Amino acid sequence: MISNNFKFIFFLFLAVVVVGACQSNKKSDVYSDWNHIDDSNEFLSNVIIEDIFTPPVASRIIVYSNLAAYESLAALNDTISSFHGKLNDFQIKNGDEEFSNVNPSIASFIAFHTVAKELVFSKDLVSKHLDSLKENFSANFDQEVIEVSYAFGESIANQIVDYSKSDGYHERTGLTRYSYDNDPGKWKATPPDYMEGIEPNWHTLRPLILDSASQFRPEPPTKFDSTENSQFYKEALHVYETQNNLNDEQVEIAKFWDCNPNISYRKGHMMFYNQKISPGGHWISISNIATQKKGLDIYESSRVLTLVSISLYDAFLSCWETKYETSLIRPITYINRYIDPNWNSLLQTPAFPEYTSGHSVISTAAATVLTNLLGDDIYFEDTTETAFGLPVRTFESFLDASNEAAISRLYGGIHYMPAITNGVKQGDKVANLVISRLIKK
Repeated sequence: MISNNFKFIFFLFLAVVVVGACQSNKKSDVYSDWNHIDDSNEFLSNVIIEDIFTPPVASRIIVYSNLAAYESLAALNDTISSFHGKLNDFQIKNGDEEFSNVNPSIASFIAFHTVAKELVFSKDLVSKHLDSLKENFSANFDQEVIEVSYAFGESIANQIVDYSKSDGYHERTGLTRYSYDNDPGKWKATPPDYMEGIEPNWHTLRPLILDSASQFRPEPPTKFDSTENSQFYKEALHVYETQNNLNDEQVEIAKFWDCNPNISYRKGHMMFYNQKISPGGHWISISNIATQKKGLDIYESSRVLTLVSISLYDAFLSCWETKYETSLIRPITYINRYIDPNWNSLLQTPAFPEYTSGHSVISTAAATVLTNLLGDDIYFEDTTETAFGLPVRTFESFLDASNEAAISRLYGGIHYMPAITNGVKQGDKVANLVISRLIKK
Protein backbone atom coordinates (compact mmCIF):
# COMPACT_ATOMS: atom_id res chain seq x y z
CA MET A 1 0.00 0.00 0.00
CA ILE A 2 1.22 3.51 -0.78
CA SER A 3 2.31 5.04 2.50
CA ASN A 4 1.12 8.39 3.80
CA ASN A 5 4.75 9.34 4.39
CA PHE A 6 5.53 8.82 0.73
CA LYS A 7 2.58 10.94 -0.34
CA PHE A 8 3.50 13.71 2.09
CA ILE A 9 7.14 13.83 1.00
CA PHE A 10 6.24 13.78 -2.69
CA PHE A 11 3.71 16.59 -2.49
CA LEU A 12 5.95 18.66 -0.21
CA PHE A 13 8.65 18.33 -2.85
CA LEU A 14 6.20 19.30 -5.56
CA ALA A 15 5.04 22.35 -3.62
CA VAL A 16 8.60 23.59 -3.24
CA VAL A 17 9.22 23.19 -6.97
CA VAL A 18 5.99 24.93 -7.87
CA VAL A 19 6.62 27.92 -5.62
CA GLY A 20 10.18 28.31 -6.88
CA ALA A 21 9.07 28.05 -10.48
CA CYS A 22 6.31 30.58 -10.06
CA GLN A 23 8.68 33.10 -8.57
CA SER A 24 11.01 32.86 -11.56
CA ASN A 25 8.80 32.39 -14.61
CA LYS A 26 5.28 31.40 -15.63
CA LYS A 27 6.04 30.83 -19.31
CA SER A 28 6.78 27.66 -21.28
CA ASP A 29 10.20 27.01 -19.74
CA VAL A 30 8.68 26.61 -16.28
CA TYR A 31 9.12 23.02 -15.01
CA SER A 32 11.53 22.18 -17.83
CA ASP A 33 14.08 21.08 -15.23
CA TRP A 34 11.62 19.27 -12.92
CA ASN A 35 13.04 15.74 -12.73
CA HIS A 36 10.02 13.63 -11.84
CA ILE A 37 11.45 10.34 -13.17
CA ASP A 38 12.58 8.94 -9.83
CA ASP A 39 9.36 9.94 -8.04
CA SER A 40 7.23 8.61 -10.88
CA ASN A 41 8.94 5.23 -10.79
CA GLU A 42 8.66 5.04 -7.02
CA PHE A 43 4.96 5.84 -7.25
CA LEU A 44 4.48 3.18 -9.93
CA SER A 45 6.36 0.58 -7.86
CA ASN A 46 3.94 1.19 -5.00
CA VAL A 47 0.95 0.78 -7.30
CA ILE A 48 2.41 -2.48 -8.66
CA ILE A 49 2.82 -3.76 -5.09
CA GLU A 50 -0.76 -2.74 -4.34
CA ASP A 51 -2.01 -4.68 -7.38
CA ILE A 52 0.16 -7.77 -6.68
CA PHE A 53 1.44 -8.17 -10.23
CA THR A 54 3.76 -11.08 -10.99
CA PRO A 55 7.42 -10.19 -11.70
CA PRO A 56 7.19 -10.60 -15.50
CA VAL A 57 4.00 -8.52 -15.69
CA ALA A 58 5.54 -5.86 -13.45
CA SER A 59 8.47 -5.57 -15.87
CA ARG A 60 6.04 -4.91 -18.72
CA ILE A 61 4.25 -2.12 -16.83
CA ILE A 62 7.57 -0.53 -15.89
CA VAL A 63 9.09 -0.57 -19.36
CA TYR A 64 6.14 0.87 -21.28
CA SER A 65 5.60 3.66 -18.72
CA ASN A 66 9.27 4.65 -18.86
CA LEU A 67 9.35 4.38 -22.65
CA ALA A 68 6.48 6.86 -22.87
CA ALA A 69 8.26 9.42 -20.70
CA TYR A 70 11.51 8.88 -22.59
CA GLU A 71 10.01 9.31 -26.05
CA SER A 72 8.30 12.52 -24.92
CA LEU A 73 11.63 13.91 -23.75
CA ALA A 74 13.57 12.65 -26.79
CA ALA A 75 11.20 14.52 -29.10
CA LEU A 76 11.82 17.76 -27.23
CA ASN A 77 15.57 17.63 -26.57
CA ASP A 78 18.38 16.44 -28.85
CA THR A 79 20.62 15.28 -25.96
CA ILE A 80 18.84 11.89 -26.09
CA SER A 81 17.69 9.96 -29.15
CA SER A 82 14.38 8.26 -29.86
CA PHE A 83 14.22 4.47 -29.98
CA HIS A 84 12.16 4.79 -33.16
CA GLY A 85 13.19 1.88 -35.42
CA LYS A 86 15.57 0.49 -32.78
CA LEU A 87 13.10 -1.60 -30.79
CA ASN A 88 11.24 -4.45 -32.45
CA ASP A 89 8.34 -3.11 -34.55
CA PHE A 90 8.60 0.26 -32.82
CA GLN A 91 7.72 3.45 -34.66
CA ILE A 92 6.56 6.70 -33.14
CA LYS A 93 5.43 10.11 -34.37
CA ASN A 94 6.16 13.26 -32.42
CA GLY A 95 2.69 14.70 -32.76
CA ASP A 96 1.38 17.91 -34.29
CA GLU A 97 1.79 20.24 -31.29
CA GLU A 98 4.08 23.24 -31.48
CA PHE A 99 7.26 22.10 -29.72
CA SER A 100 8.20 25.57 -28.53
CA ASN A 101 5.18 25.64 -26.23
CA VAL A 102 5.49 22.09 -24.91
CA ASN A 103 6.92 21.78 -21.42
CA PRO A 104 9.14 18.62 -21.42
CA SER A 105 8.69 17.76 -17.76
CA ILE A 106 4.92 18.13 -17.76
CA ALA A 107 4.56 16.28 -21.08
CA SER A 108 6.74 13.34 -19.99
CA PHE A 109 4.97 13.17 -16.63
CA ILE A 110 1.60 12.97 -18.36
CA ALA A 111 2.92 10.35 -20.82
CA PHE A 112 4.35 8.15 -18.03
CA HIS A 113 1.19 8.18 -15.93
CA THR A 114 -1.22 7.84 -18.86
CA VAL A 115 0.47 4.60 -19.89
CA ALA A 116 0.75 3.39 -16.29
CA LYS A 117 -2.96 3.97 -15.75
CA GLU A 118 -3.75 1.86 -18.80
CA LEU A 119 -1.67 -1.09 -17.55
CA VAL A 120 -2.44 -1.32 -13.81
CA PHE A 121 -5.55 -2.39 -11.93
CA SER A 122 -5.60 0.53 -9.47
CA LYS A 123 -6.46 3.13 -12.08
CA ASP A 124 -8.08 5.28 -9.42
CA LEU A 125 -4.74 5.69 -7.62
CA VAL A 126 -3.09 6.95 -10.80
CA SER A 127 -6.05 9.21 -11.58
CA LYS A 128 -5.97 10.81 -8.12
CA HIS A 129 -2.22 11.29 -8.45
CA LEU A 130 -2.66 13.02 -11.81
CA ASP A 131 -5.62 15.12 -10.68
CA SER A 132 -3.76 16.50 -7.68
CA LEU A 133 -0.93 17.68 -9.93
CA LYS A 134 -3.25 19.07 -12.58
CA GLU A 135 -4.71 21.38 -9.94
CA ASN A 136 -1.22 22.73 -9.19
CA PHE A 137 -0.45 23.18 -12.86
CA SER A 138 -3.69 25.04 -13.51
CA ALA A 139 -3.12 27.36 -10.56
CA ASN A 140 0.42 28.30 -11.46
CA PHE A 141 1.13 28.00 -15.19
CA ASP A 142 -0.07 29.49 -18.45
CA GLN A 143 -3.08 27.54 -19.65
CA GLU A 144 -1.74 27.39 -23.20
CA VAL A 145 1.44 25.66 -22.00
CA ILE A 146 -0.53 23.23 -19.87
CA GLU A 147 -2.90 22.31 -22.68
CA VAL A 148 -0.26 21.77 -25.32
CA SER A 149 1.97 19.83 -22.89
CA TYR A 150 -0.91 17.58 -21.89
CA ALA A 151 -1.85 17.01 -25.51
CA PHE A 152 1.70 16.20 -26.48
CA GLY A 153 2.24 13.81 -23.56
CA GLU A 154 -1.04 12.05 -24.22
CA SER A 155 -0.28 11.71 -27.94
CA ILE A 156 3.00 9.94 -27.13
CA ALA A 157 1.30 7.82 -24.45
CA ASN A 158 -1.44 6.70 -26.82
CA GLN A 159 1.16 5.48 -29.29
CA ILE A 160 2.96 3.53 -26.57
CA VAL A 161 -0.32 1.99 -25.44
CA ASP A 162 -1.06 0.95 -29.03
CA TYR A 163 2.44 -0.54 -29.27
CA SER A 164 1.86 -2.50 -26.05
CA LYS A 165 -1.40 -3.92 -27.36
CA SER A 166 0.44 -5.64 -30.21
CA ASP A 167 2.97 -7.49 -28.02
CA GLY A 168 0.91 -10.66 -27.44
CA TYR A 169 0.14 -9.97 -23.78
CA HIS A 170 -3.62 -10.36 -24.07
CA GLU A 171 -3.39 -13.30 -26.49
CA ARG A 172 -1.29 -15.34 -24.03
CA THR A 173 -4.31 -15.92 -21.77
CA GLY A 174 -5.93 -18.09 -24.44
CA LEU A 175 -2.92 -20.40 -24.73
CA THR A 176 -2.49 -23.77 -23.06
CA ARG A 177 -1.62 -23.70 -19.37
CA TYR A 178 1.26 -25.63 -17.86
CA SER A 179 0.37 -29.31 -17.59
CA TYR A 180 1.91 -31.77 -15.17
CA ASP A 181 3.14 -35.20 -16.15
CA ASN A 182 4.65 -38.20 -14.35
CA ASP A 183 8.27 -37.36 -15.15
CA PRO A 184 9.97 -37.22 -11.71
CA GLY A 185 12.43 -34.57 -12.87
CA LYS A 186 9.79 -32.07 -13.99
CA TRP A 187 8.53 -29.14 -11.96
CA LYS A 188 5.57 -29.73 -9.67
CA ALA A 189 3.63 -27.14 -7.66
CA THR A 190 5.35 -26.44 -4.35
CA PRO A 191 4.16 -25.78 -0.79
CA PRO A 192 2.57 -24.01 0.96
CA ASP A 193 0.12 -22.85 -1.72
CA TYR A 194 0.72 -25.39 -4.50
CA MET A 195 -0.07 -22.70 -7.06
CA GLU A 196 -0.13 -23.48 -10.77
CA GLY A 197 2.80 -22.27 -12.84
CA ILE A 198 2.97 -18.49 -13.23
CA GLU A 199 3.08 -17.17 -16.81
CA PRO A 200 3.93 -20.38 -18.71
CA ASN A 201 3.38 -18.55 -22.02
CA TRP A 202 5.33 -15.40 -21.22
CA HIS A 203 7.90 -16.31 -23.88
CA THR A 204 5.27 -15.72 -26.58
CA LEU A 205 5.33 -11.95 -26.01
CA ARG A 206 7.27 -9.76 -28.43
CA PRO A 207 10.75 -8.89 -27.14
CA LEU A 208 12.00 -5.32 -27.36
CA ILE A 209 15.58 -6.11 -28.40
CA LEU A 210 15.93 -9.89 -28.56
CA ASP A 211 15.29 -11.61 -31.86
CA SER A 212 13.23 -14.12 -29.88
CA ALA A 213 12.88 -15.21 -26.27
CA SER A 214 15.01 -18.28 -27.05
CA GLN A 215 17.93 -16.28 -28.48
CA PHE A 216 20.14 -16.75 -25.42
CA ARG A 217 18.85 -20.06 -24.13
CA PRO A 218 21.67 -21.41 -21.91
CA GLU A 219 23.11 -24.91 -21.83
CA PRO A 220 20.70 -27.50 -20.42
CA PRO A 221 20.57 -28.08 -16.67
CA THR A 222 22.18 -31.10 -15.11
CA LYS A 223 20.34 -34.28 -16.09
CA PHE A 224 17.87 -35.33 -13.42
CA ASP A 225 18.94 -38.32 -11.34
CA SER A 226 17.80 -39.50 -7.91
CA THR A 227 20.72 -41.83 -7.15
CA GLU A 228 23.02 -40.68 -4.38
CA ASN A 229 26.23 -40.61 -6.42
CA SER A 230 24.73 -38.62 -9.30
CA GLN A 231 25.65 -35.01 -10.10
CA PHE A 232 22.06 -33.90 -9.69
CA TYR A 233 21.83 -35.42 -6.22
CA LYS A 234 25.06 -33.64 -5.27
CA GLU A 235 23.64 -30.29 -6.46
CA ALA A 236 20.51 -30.81 -4.38
CA LEU A 237 22.58 -31.89 -1.39
CA HIS A 238 24.62 -28.69 -1.79
CA VAL A 239 21.43 -26.64 -1.44
CA TYR A 240 20.39 -28.70 1.58
CA GLU A 241 23.73 -28.44 3.38
CA THR A 242 24.24 -24.77 2.53
CA GLN A 243 20.93 -23.73 4.01
CA ASN A 244 21.43 -25.90 7.08
CA ASN A 245 24.69 -24.05 7.82
CA LEU A 246 23.86 -20.43 7.00
CA ASN A 247 25.42 -17.66 9.07
CA ASP A 248 23.50 -14.53 10.07
CA GLU A 249 24.68 -12.45 7.11
CA GLN A 250 23.73 -15.14 4.60
CA VAL A 251 20.24 -15.27 6.09
CA GLU A 252 20.05 -11.48 5.81
CA ILE A 253 21.20 -11.63 2.18
CA ALA A 254 18.59 -14.24 1.29
CA LYS A 255 15.78 -12.21 2.84
CA PHE A 256 17.01 -8.91 1.40
CA TRP A 257 16.82 -10.22 -2.16
CA ASP A 258 13.69 -12.33 -1.68
CA CYS A 259 11.58 -9.87 -3.71
CA ASN A 260 8.58 -12.20 -3.70
CA PRO A 261 5.60 -9.96 -4.58
CA ASN A 262 3.11 -12.09 -2.67
CA ILE A 263 4.37 -14.21 0.23
CA SER A 264 1.78 -16.37 1.97
CA TYR A 265 1.79 -17.41 5.60
CA ARG A 266 -0.63 -19.21 7.85
CA LYS A 267 -2.04 -18.35 11.25
CA GLY A 268 -4.14 -21.18 12.52
CA HIS A 269 -6.52 -22.15 9.75
CA MET A 270 -6.25 -18.76 8.05
CA MET A 271 -4.00 -17.88 5.08
CA PHE A 272 -2.54 -14.36 4.90
CA TYR A 273 -0.43 -12.63 2.27
CA ASN A 274 2.35 -10.09 2.48
CA GLN A 275 3.02 -7.91 -0.58
CA LYS A 276 6.57 -6.86 -1.43
CA ILE A 277 8.51 -5.33 -4.28
CA SER A 278 9.34 -7.48 -7.33
CA PRO A 279 12.91 -8.25 -8.48
CA GLY A 280 12.51 -5.78 -11.36
CA GLY A 281 11.11 -3.17 -9.00
CA HIS A 282 14.13 -3.60 -6.77
CA TRP A 283 16.47 -2.83 -9.66
CA ILE A 284 14.40 0.18 -10.68
CA SER A 285 14.84 1.40 -7.10
CA ILE A 286 18.62 0.88 -7.36
CA SER A 287 18.58 2.83 -10.63
CA ASN A 288 16.75 5.66 -8.88
CA ILE A 289 19.34 5.66 -6.10
CA ALA A 290 22.14 5.80 -8.67
CA THR A 291 20.67 8.61 -10.79
CA GLN A 292 20.12 10.69 -7.66
CA LYS A 293 23.66 10.03 -6.49
CA LYS A 294 25.03 11.12 -9.88
CA GLY A 295 22.79 14.21 -9.96
CA LEU A 296 21.47 13.44 -13.45
CA ASP A 297 18.97 15.73 -15.13
CA ILE A 298 15.57 14.55 -16.32
CA TYR A 299 16.85 13.53 -19.74
CA GLU A 300 19.69 11.34 -18.53
CA SER A 301 17.60 9.96 -15.65
CA SER A 302 14.91 8.90 -18.10
CA ARG A 303 17.51 7.37 -20.41
CA VAL A 304 18.99 5.29 -17.58
CA LEU A 305 15.61 4.12 -16.26
CA THR A 306 14.32 3.26 -19.73
CA LEU A 307 17.40 1.29 -20.76
CA VAL A 308 17.39 -0.62 -17.46
CA SER A 309 13.68 -1.37 -17.83
CA ILE A 310 14.25 -2.64 -21.39
CA SER A 311 16.97 -4.98 -20.14
CA LEU A 312 14.68 -6.20 -17.34
CA TYR A 313 11.79 -6.86 -19.69
CA ASP A 314 13.80 -8.86 -22.21
CA ALA A 315 15.69 -10.66 -19.43
CA PHE A 316 12.39 -11.90 -18.02
CA LEU A 317 11.34 -13.11 -21.47
CA SER A 318 14.63 -14.95 -21.93
CA CYS A 319 14.53 -16.49 -18.47
CA TRP A 320 10.88 -17.55 -18.62
CA GLU A 321 11.39 -19.24 -21.97
CA THR A 322 14.17 -21.29 -20.42
CA LYS A 323 12.14 -22.07 -17.30
CA TYR A 324 9.23 -23.66 -19.12
CA GLU A 325 11.40 -25.24 -21.82
CA THR A 326 13.40 -27.13 -19.17
CA SER A 327 10.62 -27.36 -16.52
CA LEU A 328 13.07 -28.51 -13.85
CA ILE A 329 12.08 -29.74 -10.41
CA ARG A 330 12.63 -27.31 -7.50
CA PRO A 331 15.02 -28.13 -4.62
CA ILE A 332 12.20 -28.37 -2.04
CA THR A 333 10.45 -31.09 -4.04
CA TYR A 334 13.64 -33.07 -4.70
CA ILE A 335 15.00 -32.76 -1.15
CA ASN A 336 11.68 -33.74 0.45
CA ARG A 337 11.48 -36.73 -1.85
CA TYR A 338 15.04 -38.06 -1.74
CA ILE A 339 16.96 -36.44 1.14
CA ASP A 340 14.84 -35.09 4.01
CA PRO A 341 11.01 -35.17 4.00
CA ASN A 342 10.85 -32.52 6.75
CA TRP A 343 13.12 -29.93 5.14
CA ASN A 344 11.75 -26.55 4.07
CA SER A 345 13.43 -23.76 2.13
CA LEU A 346 14.29 -20.55 3.96
CA LEU A 347 12.48 -18.53 1.29
CA GLN A 348 9.08 -19.48 -0.04
CA THR A 349 9.64 -21.24 -3.36
CA PRO A 350 8.05 -19.27 -6.25
CA ALA A 351 5.41 -20.92 -8.42
CA PHE A 352 7.39 -21.61 -11.58
CA PRO A 353 10.14 -24.01 -12.71
CA GLU A 354 13.68 -23.81 -11.35
CA TYR A 355 16.06 -23.29 -14.28
CA THR A 356 17.36 -20.62 -14.70
CA SER A 357 17.30 -18.34 -11.67
CA GLY A 358 15.18 -15.29 -12.47
CA HIS A 359 16.99 -12.99 -10.05
CA SER A 360 20.36 -14.09 -11.45
CA VAL A 361 19.27 -13.30 -15.00
CA ILE A 362 17.51 -9.99 -14.45
CA SER A 363 19.91 -8.67 -11.80
CA THR A 364 22.91 -9.29 -14.04
CA ALA A 365 21.14 -7.70 -17.01
CA ALA A 366 20.24 -4.56 -15.05
CA ALA A 367 23.60 -4.28 -13.30
CA THR A 368 25.55 -4.69 -16.56
CA VAL A 369 23.53 -1.95 -18.26
CA LEU A 370 23.91 0.36 -15.25
CA THR A 371 27.66 -0.29 -15.18
CA ASN A 372 27.95 0.63 -18.86
CA LEU A 373 25.96 3.83 -18.33
CA LEU A 374 27.26 5.05 -14.98
CA GLY A 375 30.54 3.23 -14.24
CA ASP A 376 31.81 0.21 -12.35
CA ASP A 377 32.87 1.89 -9.10
CA ILE A 378 29.72 3.52 -7.77
CA TYR A 379 29.37 2.83 -4.06
CA PHE A 380 25.75 3.02 -2.98
CA GLU A 381 23.45 2.26 -0.09
CA ASP A 382 20.50 0.15 -1.13
CA THR A 383 17.55 1.32 0.95
CA THR A 384 14.94 -0.47 -1.16
CA GLU A 385 13.89 -3.01 1.43
CA THR A 386 13.67 -0.70 4.45
CA ALA A 387 9.98 -0.19 3.70
CA PHE A 388 9.55 -3.93 4.31
CA GLY A 389 11.41 -3.98 7.62
CA LEU A 390 14.81 -5.05 6.28
CA PRO A 391 18.12 -3.24 6.86
CA VAL A 392 20.11 -1.15 4.38
CA ARG A 393 22.83 -3.01 2.48
CA THR A 394 25.83 -1.33 0.88
CA PHE A 395 27.61 -2.23 -2.36
CA GLU A 396 30.82 -1.19 -4.08
CA SER A 397 29.31 -1.51 -7.54
CA PHE A 398 26.19 -2.61 -9.41
CA LEU A 399 27.77 -5.96 -10.24
CA ASP A 400 28.63 -6.41 -6.57
CA ALA A 401 24.90 -6.12 -5.88
CA SER A 402 23.84 -8.40 -8.75
CA ASN A 403 26.30 -11.10 -7.70
CA GLU A 404 24.87 -11.00 -4.18
CA ALA A 405 21.34 -11.18 -5.58
CA ALA A 406 22.31 -14.27 -7.58
CA ILE A 407 23.91 -16.22 -4.72
CA SER A 408 21.02 -15.27 -2.43
CA ARG A 409 18.91 -17.86 -4.27
CA LEU A 410 21.21 -20.63 -3.02
CA TYR A 411 21.04 -19.26 0.53
CA GLY A 412 17.27 -19.12 0.26
CA GLY A 413 17.11 -22.78 -0.74
CA ILE A 414 15.21 -22.19 -3.98
CA HIS A 415 17.87 -22.79 -6.66
CA TYR A 416 20.68 -25.19 -7.51
CA MET A 417 24.02 -23.62 -8.44
CA PRO A 418 23.82 -24.22 -12.24
CA ALA A 419 20.63 -22.11 -12.38
CA ILE A 420 22.57 -19.30 -10.73
CA THR A 421 25.83 -19.47 -12.68
CA ASN A 422 24.14 -20.00 -16.05
CA GLY A 423 21.51 -17.41 -15.17
CA VAL A 424 24.25 -14.84 -14.68
CA LYS A 425 25.64 -15.68 -18.13
CA GLN A 426 22.18 -15.42 -19.66
CA GLY A 427 21.55 -12.01 -18.13
CA ASP A 428 24.94 -10.76 -19.28
CA LYS A 429 24.14 -11.71 -22.88
CA VAL A 430 20.81 -9.89 -22.77
CA ALA A 431 22.48 -6.77 -21.35
CA ASN A 432 25.24 -6.74 -23.91
CA LEU A 433 22.71 -6.92 -26.73
CA VAL A 434 20.90 -3.90 -25.23
CA ILE A 435 24.24 -2.09 -24.95
CA SER A 436 25.33 -2.88 -28.51
CA ARG A 437 22.03 -1.85 -30.11
CA LEU A 438 20.86 1.06 -27.96
CA ILE A 439 23.87 2.53 -26.19
CA LYS A 440 27.03 2.11 -28.27
CA LYS A 441 27.15 4.28 -31.36
